[in-house]
Amino acid sequence: MAYAASTSASQHLIKSEGSMAALSDEDSLMKLVQETHAPDDRKFDVRTLLNVLEDILINCESREIESIMPATQTHKETPDNSREVLESLSYIIDKLSSEISYKVLSGADGHRTTISFLNMLSNYSWDSKLVLIMLAFALNYGEFWLIAEIRFSNPFAKTMATLKQFRPFILEYAATSLKPTFDALNNLIRVMREVTKCVVEVGELSSEIPAYLELSALVQRATYWTTISAMACATQINTLAKLDNADQLAGELSTLADKLQNIHDRLRSQLTICYQQKDDMSYQMLLNLFKSVHIDNMKILKALICSKNDIQPLFDGYTKKRVNIDVLRQKNVLLLISDLHIPDYEIFFLETHYRITGNHLFEVVWIPIMDRTIKWNDLGQKQFESLQSKMPWYTVYHPTQIDKVVIKFIKEVWHFNNKPILVVLDPHGKVVSPNALHMMWIWGSHAFPFTSLREEMLWKEETWRLELLVDGIDPMLVNWVGEEEYIFLHGGDDVEWVKEFTEMVRKVSQAAQKPVEMVYLGKSYKKDKVRKIAKTITDEKLGHSWDPTMIWFFWTRLDSMLFSKIQLRKIDENDTLTHEIKKLISYDKEMGWALLSKGPNIVVNGHSTTVLRALTEYDKWKENVPVKGFDLSFKEHHDKLQSTNGPCCRFEFPSTFGEIPEHLKCPECLRSMEKHMAFRCCHDC
Repeated sequence: MAYAASTSASQHLIKSEGSMAALSDEDSLMKLVQETHAPDDRKFDVRTLLNVLEDILINCESREIESIMPATQTHKETPDNSREVLESLSYIIDKLSSEISYKVLSGADGHRTTISFLNMLSNYSWDSKLVLIMLAFALNYGEFWLIAEIRFSNPFAKTMATLKQFRPFILEYAATSLKPTFDALNNLIRVMREVTKCVVEVGELSSEIPAYLELSALVQRATYWTTISAMACATQINTLAKLDNADQLAGELSTLADKLQNIHDRLRSQLTICYQQKDDMSYQMLLNLFKSVHIDNMKILKALICSKNDIQPLFDGYTKKRVNIDVLRQKNVLLLISDLHIPDYEIFFLETHYRITGNHLFEVVWIPIMDRTIKWNDLGQKQFESLQSKMPWYTVYHPTQIDKVVIKFIKEVWHFNNKPILVVLDPHGKVVSPNALHMMWIWGSHAFPFTSLREEMLWKEETWRLELLVDGIDPMLVNWVGEEEYIFLHGGDDVEWVKEFTEMVRKVSQAAQKPVEMVYLGKSYKKDKVRKIAKTITDEKLGHSWDPTMIWFFWTRLDSMLFSKIQLRKIDENDTLTHEIKKLISYDKEMGWALLSKGPNIVVNGHSTTVLRALTEYDKWKENVPVKGFDLSFKEHHDKLQSTNGPCCRFEFPSTFGEIPEHLKCPECLRSMEKHMAFRCCHDC
């Protein structure tokens, strides 16, 4: 064949690659290729045309030779935007396609044809050139398979096959003696497609990336050799259609495939370097952005949420419509950042505080962080939509909008570790709190604007009182506080202790003729066990108990109080409030606890063992009740027991806790506590 003979020069370059002479020849060749390049400002959507190209080639590659006659094939409709782009470029694609057919039939030189095509497309970018050439080839290749497929059932296709000298038994040969040739052809086309994808990716990168220069040189090589390969494939298809020396070019196709595969591997390797450099540059720009002063919050929010320039990146949870990011301009914005496993009860309590504000003080935006190592699927989509539907505030329209560089920033700078955080931005986009969730749990919207200064002021106003602990969660409990009732709050995971404790409270209450209410608040973990105890309390009428959501909120608020104190570095060992918070959290890690209050005033906060013993020893302090009162008499006896028999405390800080103090005193014995590494299962086991 004339084409095979005319490609001897390119064959020489392939076979001798690695020698100095070959490198010199290749350099001269690339210089010639570079001289064809004179781009202007003309642009089109290369990515859209790449999708069309892949659709054609993948459909051709997926044909099973043995079952091609006749077969029912499914094919997706070409999108409208693809049609518009194709219509605008149809002339150049048709011209290239006709040139390919003519050059193959006339036996034209492959190298000269390639240079001719590059000159014809000189005003286009490299990625545009290659996609146009590949589409022209795909037009011929697709026509080959289309005629082969329908010629059995369509008389017109049969006539077309005759006109193109398409031999009637080609498919039978293709499944047997010509299978190696078809395999070589398909393999080369697959590599051409992969190289084209890489070149399009390069076209989407900024030339400011340091490694881009070397990548650009590779793109020129890739464009030249992919075009050479397209001509070789077109020639092979022509010989296959006529069964005319069909295996003559098979060896060259394999050699070209190896050549292109090497270029592809180098492209992909260099692309990886460029992507990393791009991410590093983007990350540094994000860091610098947060260090700068801005007139409003738009630059910051767009960098976080609109990395893909979506004009309506937000979903309004109230109107259920997509909105522009301008709705947040110059507003205080609370970024709720979580994965797709945020519990319903957290959303419930956040929604409660959000609705109280009437949307006047701040706006909330949910930023969902997805695991980029897991492919997005229907299950993830349903999970996301379910969470999104429960949120009355703004949410990012889709998790894929959040760029991986933004995710890195959120994890490294804001220390997000899969547990929800609440980052607060002022109207200028300045971070006033990297995580105000603990403030929201303690004080709700009353903590606005969620600054450290506001946090300190709120603590100065607080005292150790029952309202601080229960925060109006239970209306019945609030009424008891207002009526100055005696109230025992208690918790733990030992049902036998709960039964013994509640029975003893009733006995002492009757003996002292002082009504005492009891409320079971469970434990911060072991939720299944707590549920069973709560059911026992209800069934056996041993007092009152909170539901799991209220129990979670109680312990979350308590942990938030200690977190707040530690982060503010306000751990004052002489501060009663801090002292009692530490005790109660520590008791939660032990067997159990009980807290007695008279109205809002907390009288005793003790470990389960000392509280129960003080109750069982009622006879030892009952004489003081008429004089000192029930509450003070009980406290006096309990404190004596605690000073001699009280257990020491321990704390377990979760990984999301933030800065853990180097020194902490035991709230029982007041001695410095030893710091150890501790791990606890995050599940309720």
